[in-house]
Amino acid sequence: MKPKDAQQTPAIQVLERMFALLDVLASHQDPVSLKALSEATGLHPSTAHRILNDLTLGRFVDRPEAGSYRLGMRMLELGNLVKARLDVRDAALPAMRELHKFTHQPVNLSVRQGDEIVYIERTYSERSGMQVVRAVGGRAPLHLTSVGKLFLASDDSPRVRAYATRTGLSGHTRNSLTDIGALERELAMVRQRGIARDDEELELGVRCMAAGIYDDQAKLVAGLSISAPADRLEESWVVRLKETAAQISSALGYRG
Repeated sequence: MKPKDAQQTPAIQVLERMFALLDVLASHQDPVSLKALSEATGLHPSTAHRILNDLTLGRFVDRPEAGSYRLGMRMLELGNLVKARLDVRDAALPAMRELHKFTHQPVNLSVRQGDEIVYIERTYSERSGMQVVRAVGGRAPLHLTSVGKLFLASDDSPRVRAYATRTGLSGHTRNSLTDIGALERELAMVRQRGIARDDEELELGVRCMAAGIYDDQAKLVAGLSISAPADRLEESWVVRLKETAAQISSALGYRG
């Protein structure tokens, strides 16, 4: 019996050859000649030509000029269908549960909507010793939350200052960042470290740390955060938090 991790090959030889040709085409931005495809795959030119001709009929491959090939629009259409089905919540939930088992503290998934973050998923248990302050669907200002700071850090300085003007940087606790200079310094650290923090800025007694989740276009689409009583948030969780966010990003197609 073949081991589970052994590389498997298609049962139908022509499919294996087709996959090989598509992989070579995918590795080139410009059209590839039949000769180059034959050499890269080890296929006889006549064999490669027959397969490429059928792929062209199905629009999986384009022939911009005689004797050269590139990936076709059908690949883009199918790729967009797959992308549309990729839901950040579905991709994140299993990994969030594992992170919660590791920390025993609430793990939150949030996205940006305008000048606020919205909590779209949370994993927690009574063992955390902390009441859930923000339920799923709850909102909070960007500058007062760890995930919100991730999104602000992805903006340029004029946009951050425009946000400060619109919102007035109102605070919720004595720790809230209500000064644009202090906020900009904080955002610089977020960019440098790839981690954002909320040090009792939204709720007294609650601290958070967050890492970003990116899609296949390297766009920040969500933030993953751990929230805990102020005296229970452990710095050692940073590594696991980053790893989990990277795992979710990879599931969304991010290759950074």
